[in-house]
Amino acid sequence: MKYIDEYLKNVTSVSIAGHIRPDGDCIGSTMAIYNYIKKLYPDILVDVYLDHPKDVFSYIKGFNEIKTKCDEDIKYDLFITCDISDAKRIGVVEHLLPLAKNSLCIDHHISNGGFAKINHIRSNISSCCEVVFSLLKKEYIDKDIATCIYTGIIHDTGVLQYSATTSTTLNIVAFLIDKGINFQEIIEKSFYERTYDENRALGFVLNRSKLFLNKEVIFSYITSDEMAELNVDSSGLDSIISQLRLTKGVKVAVFMYQLGENRFKGSLRSNSNVDVSKIAKSLGGGGHIRAAGFDMEASLSQCKDKVLELIAKELESEV
Repeated sequence: MKYIDEYLKNVTSVSIAGHIRPDGDCIGSTMAIYNYIKKLYPDILVDVYLDHPKDVFSYIKGFNEIKTKCDEDIKYDLFITCDISDAKRIGVVEHLLPLAKNSLCIDHHISNGGFAKINHIRSNISSCCEVVFSLLKKEYIDKDIATCIYTGIIHDTGVLQYSATTSTTLNIVAFLIDKGINFQEIIEKSFYERTYDENRALGFVLNRSKLFLNKEVIFSYITSDEMAELNVDSSGLDSIISQLRLTKGVKVAVFMYQLGENRFKGSLRSNSNVDVSKIAKSLGGGGHIRAAGFDMEASLSQCKDKVLELIAKELESEV
């Protein structure tokens, strides 16, 4: 695919969806396409569906137009997914995929095997927003669209510090900054700033963390009761895994939080050659070589033991 425009010909309705518990890259990529279509194709009905995105991203144009549910029998000409590695992670509007006349998956996860009729997957790219940038005609990218794309790139590259960041990524960022975006505020407000309760939760999780496997793996967790006591929900835990990853000498970081009785969400980060996407995929999840996630139904101790067992195997085979 050269441009997304080639799939908007003779289309009257488009739905755009991101994954459950949407992060900055998911929100940025979906909203970039949403604003692009609204700007260039005003005759197309376009709706974007996301699973209750955090208000911290409310600076993005069209944020208040995001839908969190839809009618069961509604049908669109084109159904676009962004930053979704598996159809099961579409979440609130998964039922729209088979109903649409055509479907397009735009992604950058190495674990994505392709679930749409058209799949544009670039697993060597830093973020879904960088993939989206390559599919939009540059002369039509304005400040609002640039803000969306910059948000996603910043979040999925850890403010341009992760290994997937390339010279191409930096050139794109320069292009976006030249559009007049408030890049400093985007970083400060959406990436670094945390509430007092979120800081307390971060401290709580770091304090209980433990080292395993010759001190090469750090593991920590938080239960739903503890989240309630600290007055945080899952959206306030995003920064914890990144902080665990920064522990000196650690090759793999693991953070888990409780979703329900005997159900946990796990995040994995790697500082080495360990491919955490393989570990996540074996647990029904997915992601990237150095950043991945999964959901698991088991007790906390069973989850921990299984994840450590899989990490141990990867550490043994590490080159």
